[in-house]
Amino acid sequence: METADAAPLDRRARKRLATRRAISLAADRLFFEKGFENVTVDEIAAAADVGRMTVFNHFPRKEDMFFDRDKEARETLREALRQRDPEVSPIETLRLLAHQLVRQQTPYLLFSTVSEVFFETVENSETLKARARAIRDEIAGELAVALAESAGQDADDPKAKLAAAMLLASWSVAFIEAHRSFRQGRDAEKAKSVFLALVDRGSLGVKAAMAGTAYA
Repeated sequence: METADAAPLDRRARKRLATRRAISLAADRLFFEKGFENVTVDEIAAAADVGRMTVFNHFPRKEDMFFDRDKEARETLREALRQRDPEVSPIETLRLLAHQLVRQQTPYLLFSTVSEVFFETVENSETLKARARAIRDEIAGELAVALAESAGQDADDPKAKLAAAMLLASWSVAFIEAHRSFRQGRDAEKAKSVFLALVDRGSLGVKAAMAGTAYA
């Protein structure tokens, strides 16, 4: 009975995930073609062949369709810290994670013509830029808690908040400069090198600032 009950749940989960992905892909096509502000939820629903309410069941806001990998990225950071080798500091763990994600060609750290369009779509939308800033602030807060927990410190530790803010700032600069590099030279490998070099340098700065703490 237990096995029989589990199978339908798995099928429903897969179907829900497939529907969510179809909506996201349809939305991206329209956003890239017409610009974020010029696309309606009704157009997205029609392109994905689902009802308007189905779209909202999966994505409460239109911006969520564009930043559909946000939750995945947050969980990746948290999981890396949860699974941290006790011999490796939290800051070093995240630096190594950046290298791992680039090696694995993680979608949100690819530098290509597709990611260039994604980046340009954000630059051309005040709504998306505002949401991107909000996401960064949310991640900084969540990362601070994850850093503190990983290091066995109080969840409200101000040093964890400082470390998280500095790490997010360095990753953000690295991300923007890597995209700028790709835009100028169309060289994905060089863009990856720019990203990782800045992440490495930023990590050194955070380690220096956090010297003598459980985070470095």
